[in-house]
Amino acid sequence: MHIHFLDPYQIGGSVLHQTDARVKLTLGLAFILTTALIPDGLWRLYFLLLALVLSLEIISGVGLDYFLKRSTLALPFILAVFPLIFTIPGVSFFTFTFGPWDFSASIPGLVRFASIGLKSWISIQIAILLTATTPFPDILTAMRALRFPRLLVMIFGLMWRYLFVFADETMRLLRARAARSGASGNPEFQTGGSISWRARTAGGLAGNLFVRSLERSERIYLAMLARGYDGEIRSLPQGKMEGSNWFILGFGGLVLFLVLILSLIMSI
Repeated sequence: MHIHFLDPYQIGGSVLHQTDARVKLTLGLAFILTTALIPDGLWRLYFLLLALVLSLEIISGVGLDYFLKRSTLALPFILAVFPLIFTIPGVSFFTFTFGPWDFSASIPGLVRFASIGLKSWISIQIAILLTATTPFPDILTAMRALRFPRLLVMIFGLMWRYLFVFADETMRLLRARAARSGASGNPEFQTGGSISWRARTAGGLAGNLFVRSLERSERIYLAMLARGYDGEIRSLPQGKMEGSNWFILGFGGLVLFLVLILSLIMSI
């Protein structure tokens, strides 16, 4: 069973959908690297990159709400760099006391935190754009064409395939639980048991899910070995890139190079 909600690819006929996966993967990684190399506090360049990403999202025809919702899910992970506000020395912005400890938030720390958060959010959006306009098998093929390590490509490929196996087993367990759970229209009869009972049930489902997924993955792997699997995902050879793809690659690379030059000039 194919779990459609796990597949980020959105069918479309835009220019981004038709662009070669090797070009999109190369420019996507170059964009993320460029964003990471821009020094802290260059807000105008950050918003320039954000405007570029938003323009590409509009061109894709997928819809801005799709990208904004998915990128928002990753924002809580930015809290991992929150302590930088209080650990980087500099001019104090505000101070407060919590019990026996005194905390002082520095302006350089706030700038570093905001810069990392904004750059991470922009990079996440370009990664979502790549997966939304490129089927994942094409991304794997592009990685092999760009000479990514074979083991890394194999891990990504198996992770992607077993993600659907894991989701399939989860859906089966949930359907089995729903089929065995009675429900009453009478509000006097509470269904589902106490919180501790629900916790034990959820723990049992998680353990059962792990065992069933492990057993099924072993059966799938043995079936793959029986069919000659040797660690290489084989696909049809990719054709030569057309002139339009070369133009997109060159133009995108030039734009990112100019952004880097601007960042060097503005940071002086």
